[in-house]
Amino acid sequence: MATSVMSRGGFTLFSNVARQIHLRLFAFHKPQQHFIHTSVSLDVNKNWDRKNLQVFPPQQPGEAQRPAEVHHCRRQIKYSKDKMWYLAKMIRGMTIDEALTQLQFNDKKGAKIMKEVILEAQEMAVRNHNVEYKSNLYVAESFSNKGKYLKRIRYHGRGMCGVMDKVHCHYFVKLVEGPPPKVEQKTGFDQAKEYVEQLKSRTIIHSL
Repeated sequence: MATSVMSRGGFTLFSNVARQIHLRLFAFHKPQQHFIHTSVSLDVNKNWDRKNLQVFPPQQPGEAQRPAEVHHCRRQIKYSKDKMWYLAKMIRGMTIDEALTQLQFNDKKGAKIMKEVILEAQEMAVRNHNVEYKSNLYVAESFSNKGKYLKRIRYHGRGMCGVMDKVHCHYFVKLVEGPPPKVEQKTGFDQAKEYVEQLKSRTIIHSL
């Protein structure tokens, strides 16, 4: 009887130890789920610079010449992405000379950074993409994205403290050879009609 009790207790102890070892080993292989929002955004444009390495097939004899495209960016700029977005939207669709002129007479910090990035892209177009005239370019795409947000302590009076963010952003630009395309002028009635059609075609979940 005593032998059976001892064997049963030993089996229980052995099973508990084996369960703990299995849980610890499984914890190393199990992907950890982080439910806390991190400061680093999901960079969907991580391959923006690699688009310059894209190789196109040879063109046919009667096919129109393909315009050159230059992708350039600058990452982790110590500036707000929202402030940068207004400047990026301002020069979108302009020729490169017109965009540089607008940025030259803008006294914001982001305008100086954007001007440097566009000048670097213009130099890349002439040096690496066989663009004959450096002024024959226009800004096809221009936008900003969220970078690192570093948490720091903000000290207040009476022993209190808060949290402040050291914000960073990314800036992306795409230059295309040739004159900029003409913007379609829409009347107020056309814009209202397009808006109503967009509302009609939307999908509302959990509805009848």
